[in-house]
Amino acid sequence: MTLKAVLFDFNGVIIKDEAIHQQLIEEIIIAENLRPCPDEYREVCLGRSDNACLQDLLKRRGRFVKENYLSELIARKTQAYQRQLETMEELPLYQGLEDLIDKIRLAQLPMGIVSGALHHEIELVLERLELAQYFTVIVSGDDLNASKPEPDVCT
Repeated sequence: MTLKAVLFDFNGVIIKDEAIHQQLIEEIIIAENLRPCPDEYREVCLGRSDNACLQDLLKRRGRFVKENYLSELIARKTQAYQRQLETMEELPLYQGLEDLIDKIRLAQLPMGIVSGALHHEIELVLERLELAQYFTVIVSGDDLNASKPEPDVCT
């Protein structure tokens, strides 16, 4: 079987930003007058969309929120994430990423990103790293109705 393309996840593969997301989610939970639990972020949120993460965290605490309020919380988190990235001199990337992308480019394989992350967050990072032009397709959390572990992103 010949390799036809290379697909990357985003958070935890291209950018090492788990700690940033965890901090921002915990800040939202605290702002909602709730208490974050140790290790809960890893269990409930890691690899999932902000929508699924916040919905599940709030539900575990007996809070059932309407979609428009959940959208407000996600917008707040997204703005805080963007502000945090903009203040960083260097983005936390995985070592060897740029070399890997160069090798894939030399092999003339198309590259794409398939992620639960929000599209504008992905674009923000790729543009800042000057890598956007190398990715021909981005499938993001905004494009999907379900979050990991559902296979929607791959179908």
